[in-house]
Amino acid sequence: MNARNMIALLALYLLATAAPVLAHCEIPCGIYGDDARFSAMEEDLTTIEKAMGQIAELAGKDDAQSANQLARWVGAKEEHANKIQHAVSQYFMTQRIKVPAADAGDTAMVAYTNKVVLLHKILRGAMKCKQTVDAEKVEAVRKLVHEFKHAYEMK
Repeated sequence: MNARNMIALLALYLLATAAPVLAHCEIPCGIYGDDARFSAMEEDLTTIEKAMGQIAELAGKDDAQSANQLARWVGAKEEHANKIQHAVSQYFMTQRIKVPAADAGDTAMVAYTNKVVLLHKILRGAMKCKQTVDAEKVEAVRKLVHEFKHAYEMK
């Protein structure tokens, strides 16, 4: 095997083994940290809110340092909105929210549907946070997260 193929193989191995670090294990391992996910989403929202303020403050400046900081704050805002979307889709939607059994009744299906709708609204709200510097978008997502947490804890 030549060096080029070896490097390509090594790169593929590193990519394949790094991916699980980004998501919960999905084995299922049975180790869940719901409170940690809710705390992380709240922290992400606070970071997005701060980033929006910093972006607005730096937007009118034309020096190189301000441009650098502006780019970094935009990147941070995107990263934290992505983290919220990841928690919603890869943790709650994939692993924690289960479709009720056929014999569970209408109440269980209504509760399930409400949770899924709230999660979808959170996903879209996080997307809106990426698209704007309007702090009201953050507050809307924050309210949705609290509403979902309440619905989720009712299990």
